[in-house]
Formats: sequence, C-alpha cells, structure tokens
Amino acid sequence: MTPRPLGANGPSVFPIALGCMGMSGMYGAADETESIATIHAALDTGINLIDTGDFYGSGHNEMLIGRALKGRRYQALLSVKFGALRTPGGGWTGVDGRPVAVKNFAAYSLARLGVDHIDVYRLSRLDPTVPIEDTLGAIADLVREGYVRYIGLSEVGPDTIRRAAAAHPISDLQIEYSLVSRGPETAIFPALRELGISATVYGVLSRGLLSSSVPSANDFRAHLPRFSGANYERNRKLVQKLGDAAKDKGVTAAQLAIAWVLAQGGFIIPVLGSRTRAQLKEALDALSIELTPADLATLQQAIPPEAVAGTRYDARQMAMLDSEKSNPRQ
Repeated sequence: MTPRPLGANGPSVFPIALGCMGMSGMYGAADETESIATIHAALDTGINLIDTGDFYGSGHNEMLIGRALKGRRYQALLSVKFGALRTPGGGWTGVDGRPVAVKNFAAYSLARLGVDHIDVYRLSRLDPTVPIEDTLGAIADLVREGYVRYIGLSEVGPDTIRRAAAAHPISDLQIEYSLVSRGPETAIFPALRELGISATVYGVLSRGLLSSSVPSANDFRAHLPRFSGANYERNRKLVQKLGDAAKDKGVTAAQLAIAWVLAQGGFIIPVLGSRTRAQLKEALDALSIELTPADLATLQQAIPPEAVAGTRYDARQMAMLDSEKSNPRQ
C-alpha cells in the first residue's frame, strides 16, 4: 500500500493506523490475548502507527502495548496522548498541560511502554490555563533529549494549530472525522493543508454507530448522545442508508465508511480501533475499495452530515474541545 506522510517532516506511515483504546475496557471487557494477537497481526500487515493514551485504562493500555512490542519495537511508531486527569474510581477531572506535568507524564509512559523514546507525543485536550506554546516547549525539550521524536496535537482548532505550528514543527493533528462528523472540513483541514500537517482521524465509524455496533452495559458509548434514546433510533435509520450503499458495492458498511475517509485526502490517516483480528481484517479490506466521484456524491446525498442526531460527546465534554470553537455543531 502507498504510505502516507505524517506531516511535512515526519515519517511515512501505513494508510491505516491501529488505535488501541478499546483494548483497555472503554468498550466493555476485552481479551488481552486477542488484543496482543491483533497488534501483532497489524504489524505483520505493515501497519506501523500504533496509537494509545496514558489514561486508557489508567496505564493498562500502555503496559499492554509494551508487552505486545517486546522484540518488535522496531516495527512500530508509537503515538501517545497525555494530560487527562483521572480518579481511582475511573472518573475524569480535567487536563494538565503544564511543562512540569508534561515531563512527568512522559517519564511514566516510557516506563509502562518499556521503550526509550515515544515517536509522536501530544496533549490529549488543550489545557485552557496553559499557553499551548508552553506545553509544546516542554515536549520540544523531550525531543532535544531524545525521549520524543515528533510533536502532535489533538482536538484543537485552527487558531491553536497556527500558534502551535509557529512555535514548533507539528507532525499531525488527531481529531474525530467520519461521514457523520464532518466539522474539520470547514476550517481545520484547510489549516492543516496550508501548514503541511497531517490528520490522524479517529471515530471513523462514529464509535461503531456506522457499523451497527450495539453498546454493552459497561460501554461508555451508552452515555453518548448519538447512542441515546430517540437519537439512536433516528441514527439507525441513517445507518441503514449506508448499509444499502455498501450492499450495492459488495462491501460492508464499515468498509465503505473507512474507504470514504481514505478518499478525502492523502494527508488523512484513519486510526481504527480494531479489537480483534477479524475486525482488523475487515478494516484492511477497505483499502482495496475504489470510490468514484459518483460514489462519493451518492454517499454525500444519502448521509448528509446534518442528518445525524446528537453531538459526538455530551455537552460538558463538547464545551472542553478547542476544536469545536470553530464548529459548534459537529
């Protein structure tokens, strides 16, 4: 597969990245043996960008990846998010982007992952109390010291992107993007193209909504607006249209949704949260789907972004997203 650049000065990566959050309980119980087997299968296929966060499972995810990469570190580029603050009971209490905290978070991530460097390091959410230049300055120190290779961003808007890029080279922005979450197209993606920054996009299947996944009792998705009450019923009808279009192409709805994102530009790398080898194989098969301009127009007409019911997070979380300042709807 033709690799895609991770920014103007970053490494080349496989067109799809593996997101590991779901392997640490966010979507209900996960099987560790299968999780490690899935990471190995991804590496065997050529996927080289592995995405995690130090707060996924309160460190469990990093330790899991560390076990999976023993003897195979050379095959992987590790993208790590940091900064989210948690409680022993699993709650969330904010974000910390202070320089001293940046280096503290990094020290623990390096130990849990069992590596001597992190390839891409990024603040998970903008800390409104700390200038982005100060946070990035601390990461830049880690780059100079050899603990980090590249600096990334996560869920920030165009103004913050420009300030960040003026201070330090940025490899990529991680942000949610899918057929039903099109907000970045308005101002964020144009800024990225202008500045030579890539987009590693998550939520390509809108957390399973577009693949008709049903949240379990211990699944955080059950509390998201798009999976709740009347919104969920309305969205199921919308997803059926995607299923009908996929059937016409002889593919699954998930594969068509992935192929649509891949077709939106070579600067975009979908981060797919495959928890099993079967899910990974389905996702990889999307790489062989060719969408014509007519196909793209049909999807746009069948699933216009304004048709989805509910925002991608609840109101409290949406208010915390710097990326939403330029796009209050999606």
